[in-house]
Amino acid sequence: MSLTQFNHELFDFLKSATTPFHAVQYLTKLLVQAGYSELHEKDAWQTKPGKGYYCIRDNGTILIFKIASARKCETGWKMLAAHTDSPSLQIKPQPANTSNSYTQLGVEVYGGPILATWFDRDLGIAGRVTLLDQENTIRVKTIDFKRAVAMLPNLAIHLNREVNEKYSIKRQKHLHPLFCQIADETFSFHDVLQQQIEEEYPEISTKIVLGFDLFCYDTQEPELTGLNREFIAASRLDNLVSCFIGIKSMLQDATEGNCLLLCSNHEEIGSSSVSGAQGNFLHSVLTRLIPDATKRARMFSCSHFISMDNAHALHPNFIEKYDPQHLPLLNHGPVIKYNANQRYATTSRSAALFKSLCIAANVPVQEFVMQNDLACGSTIGPIVATSLGIQTVDVGIPSLAMHSIRESTGAKDPYMLSKVIDLFLSRPL
Repeated sequence: MSLTQFNHELFDFLKSATTPFHAVQYLTKLLVQAGYSELHEKDAWQTKPGKGYYCIRDNGTILIFKIASARKCETGWKMLAAHTDSPSLQIKPQPANTSNSYTQLGVEVYGGPILATWFDRDLGIAGRVTLLDQENTIRVKTIDFKRAVAMLPNLAIHLNREVNEKYSIKRQKHLHPLFCQIADETFSFHDVLQQQIEEEYPEISTKIVLGFDLFCYDTQEPELTGLNREFIAASRLDNLVSCFIGIKSMLQDATEGNCLLLCSNHEEIGSSSVSGAQGNFLHSVLTRLIPDATKRARMFSCSHFISMDNAHALHPNFIEKYDPQHLPLLNHGPVIKYNANQRYATTSRSAALFKSLCIAANVPVQEFVMQNDLACGSTIGPIVATSLGIQTVDVGIPSLAMHSIRESTGAKDPYMLSKVIDLFLSRPL
């Protein structure tokens, strides 16, 4: 696949995956087209060597795996991980507040977004809704207004003269997106959701909306920017890019041996949930696939795990924020992330595998360490390394404006990492 085609498909995914639920929905569509079979946790499983399967938990996490042919089924596993969620503003259960003809929505801050970037943007609303239909059956459906329906206007500088010098965003006071303007105070947000469900699912007759997990998102589409179109600007690059890279590699014809991709929800809030990486989903699936504990331990001892999550690229206006010996650049290849306190799971041993893959794929590789005066983030990597005891390396594409409503990376970077992951899944351990 060419770079142009790769980025075209990546942009389609970014536009569709407005929430973790929509990301999993999109990935599922690709898997069904490729002939993968769905497994449900409540069912007994009958898996076959050489076949591909996927399992979804709580709508926002998907685990995809392909079992080796019979003669290689006892070899180790080649595992990948990414996450489907991004920092956002999540709609509260009773969000509507109407006064002075304006209806605003109450939101909670999800994860660690750069809040200032959410102001003066065209915001859509998407997520999942739980409803009761006319037959008293509980249903869960994704919805997406697919247009701008809210905004957070800044206060004019004439009323806030210090906005460019010092300005503190008060989460409870200032984060109330403007939703609509009405003549009275009888507005019902649940009625709006019911109408949206009827538009997206005309075959469903909704009796009542029972609940929802809805998020605001930026409606501006991904774009190639820069004089030579050498940069990508888009929402949710962290970490939908890695989900896309993982699925494209899993669906290549040349996969070899036991391969697995986990696209997990709730990484941005610590992964402690029923569908997060600290939950039992991955361990539960692997235990069902390899019931014998001794056999499982032997296979894990010769397995490798690549945790893919975006890395910090050098920002030319803030060079002092970086360790001078570790300055990743856009369009210069994937980044290996290190931390002495194992906030990233990389060791010299696990990094060696990834470096060897980069050499074989003819892809440049970079390294990143936080400077000592700044705290380091973390990823799914240390969680998996701890729970499964598998050699793990943390890598990612270099990016700017991480956790902004609109992030940036190099136009070549996702493609280069994809080539390395393709090789990882296609050659023997």
